[in-house]
Amino acid sequence: MTTRPDLRALGYEETLAFVTGELGQPRYRGEQLWRWVHGAGVASWDEMTNLSKALRAELAERATLGTLDVDTVQTSRDGTRKLRLRTRDGRFIESVLIPDGDKMTQCISSQVGCALDCQFCATAKLGLSRHLDAGEIVDQVYRGLELLGRVEPGRRITNLVYMGMGEPLHNYDNVVRSLRILTHELGANLSQRRITVSTVGLVPGIEKLGREDVRPNLAISLNGASDEVRSSIMPVNKKWNLDRLLAAVRAYPLERRRRITFEYVLLAGVTDRPEDAERLARLLRGIPCKVNIIPWNPHPDAPYQRPTPAAVEAFQNHVKRLGLPVYLRTPRGDDIDAACGQLANRGNAPAA
Repeated sequence: MTTRPDLRALGYEETLAFVTGELGQPRYRGEQLWRWVHGAGVASWDEMTNLSKALRAELAERATLGTLDVDTVQTSRDGTRKLRLRTRDGRFIESVLIPDGDKMTQCISSQVGCALDCQFCATAKLGLSRHLDAGEIVDQVYRGLELLGRVEPGRRITNLVYMGMGEPLHNYDNVVRSLRILTHELGANLSQRRITVSTVGLVPGIEKLGREDVRPNLAISLNGASDEVRSSIMPVNKKWNLDRLLAAVRAYPLERRRRITFEYVLLAGVTDRPEDAERLARLLRGIPCKVNIIPWNPHPDAPYQRPTPAAVEAFQNHVKRLGLPVYLRTPRGDDIDAACGQLANRGNAPAA
């Protein structure tokens, strides 16, 4: 029995080939189909109103339209909305919509769980169940747009960050495929300059991404300014230490006026000391970059503490005096399962 293709996961040319080759339809029908699947993000065949009923029936028989179920939406006092989404095999993932003035940033997931075991991360406690396919990645954006259309008509997603559940570069092929789909001019048409892929530091993936024809912004989840500290909270550092990671970052091709983002989680007494600020400034000297410092979002599965507001301000000011552009990423959604993975973890059993 031939497996039916999921149209949500097909690229543009693959969609055209399916429509012209498998269905025997003219090429323009493939473009119409692509616009419905990725431009409008429809959730059913019946919404494709400029396709004949006969063609829609054939599509329903010959293909699938991967659509995530919106299981839960939590809305914070600050306007942040966290979505728990159910996959076709009954797993749960998260996506978050974060308003900031005229901007609307969506944070999306790339895996069910994560294999990399960062000690401060709620998702890590789940373990890795599986990779998301490209259709499941892009449909998070379409479900986010659908929600916004109901609650904030006219509001669009302006920025996209692969910073949700999972390590994007561990699911490299599906993430890059999703980038090509989401940036296609006849689809969601998101700007590469407004998409950021965050990694804990998978060096081969960083090097490979730098050679792609689609190139998002790169963010490094750094979180420690010495190998000793970073290895204690991020086991990946034992394989690709700071020297190897920063060599790959320095070689990453940047267009004019683009910078690498370094994410730095502040854990009280672990990563927020004056000596940590000084090491951080030395480590990143000469790299076109900005640093986002993030006070840790507490969750019950990790032993750390969030620094006091005074300690956060002192760390930020110290780094700034040392010459790095540094920004405070204010915790969002503290009143709704703020830490990444908390909401999804309620529905997902830990991986064996």
